[in-house]
Amino acid sequence: MKTTGEIERRKAAFADLVEIIDTLRVACPWDKKQTLESLRSLTVEEVYELGDAVACGDLQEVKKELGDLIMHVVFYARIGEETGAFDIAGVLEGICEKLRYRHPHVYGAVQVANEHDVSRNWEQLKLKEKGRASVLGGVPSALPAMIKAYRVQDKARGVGFDWKRPGDVWEKVHEELRELQEELERDDKERVEEELGDFLFAVINAARLHDINPENALEKANRKFIRRFNHIEERARASGRPLTELSLEEMETLWQEAKTKEREETT
Repeated sequence: MKTTGEIERRKAAFADLVEIIDTLRVACPWDKKQTLESLRSLTVEEVYELGDAVACGDLQEVKKELGDLIMHVVFYARIGEETGAFDIAGVLEGICEKLRYRHPHVYGAVQVANEHDVSRNWEQLKLKEKGRASVLGGVPSALPAMIKAYRVQDKARGVGFDWKRPGDVWEKVHEELRELQEELERDDKERVEEELGDFLFAVINAARLHDINPENALEKANRKFIRRFNHIEERARASGRPLTELSLEEMETLWQEAKTKEREETT
């Protein structure tokens, strides 16, 4: 539990931020002009910057980006208050009420055995609360495809539609790969695209069943590729040769050199 002093510090810091946003809204020409729509793309950018900081493990940068994101939340609430639609107090009251409602195992008498029971209850309560006809209705259509695939699979799991054993999904992965290879041989681009999508969907499913977030896994692979490719570029510059003059064999040698260097640095 937090001490009284720590709780008061939180309240004071949040109140200070709300007051600053109120002041900027009337005193700063840029802040005066902002709307919900104009802030949208900036907020998306802030979320990605926070994601980068988390992926890099830079806690000080995480702290900074969290501040930027919270500032956006307060800014949205200020604009909502001006239209009479909502204010920051209503936003906070709403999320507090929702969290208590969706955690009956903490704030009520519901018993759960593990985190899977919690997720199942969460999805069932969301359906009841929002009156949705479909379990998948709450997945935003604008989500990136990989994240959307993970979310729809996870939501289906929340109502019991899932593989009985995580290992069983690999048979599906191999099946989809075989179908993709067959379509590649036929050279039907439309069918290849469809089967590639099915294969990727199955791989994402496998990752989920093994408690691996595929978005995080792919981002780590992206960073690893960039790091190793940067090594190739650096070695090319050091030799005084343009990268385009290196043969594929030379670049592969430098790639393996980068891998060896990484292993040595981690041992």
